[in-house]
Amino acid sequence: MRAKFRCDSITEYGSHKEAKLFAVAGNSPENNQFAEATPAGELTIMIDKKAEANDFLEVGKEYYLDFYEAE
Repeated sequence: MRAKFRCDSITEYGSHKEAKLFAVAGNSPENNQFAEATPAGELTIMIDKKAEANDFLEVGKEYYLDFYEAE
């Protein structure tokens, strides 16, 4: 399953960052398709500032989230 989310905020807490992402709204043809399938959604994650992923997310940018069943 694939979803599309937008990074809304990043807050720093000592050695970690908290990123909040929300399902995209229909502001483009592609986003309209995602908004129809997943009209609402929220993801909050904490990222260690030492982690490679520390600088990956940026406020205002959109990201695909791919979900695969874990074995």
